[in-house]
Amino acid sequence: MRSILRLTASLRNLSQISLRSFAERLTIGAEVTLKLDNTDSPENKIVDVRIMLKGNDLYSSKECKTFEEALDKSVDALKNQVEKHKNKHDK
Repeated sequence: MRSILRLTASLRNLSQISLRSFAERLTIGAEVTLKLDNTDSPENKIVDVRIMLKGNDLYSSKECKTFEEALDKSVDALKNQVEKHKNKHDK
């Protein structure tokens, strides 16, 4: 069972700062969802990030001990996807 959490002001700021570089270059939108997995595992914080691009969306989902760590890992994964997307369309 998963519970959806409201985005706190500090996490909202962190997600906006982390995703700013995408918004400036390529995107038409971004969506960040935080979830708390109802398990006994300490790695129960889930961050889903969707970057909406013209003609294509990029998506990352990471599960970690903290929302901040999961967001950082999601942004790192999306940076790799953006580079692949740029290289594909620059050819």
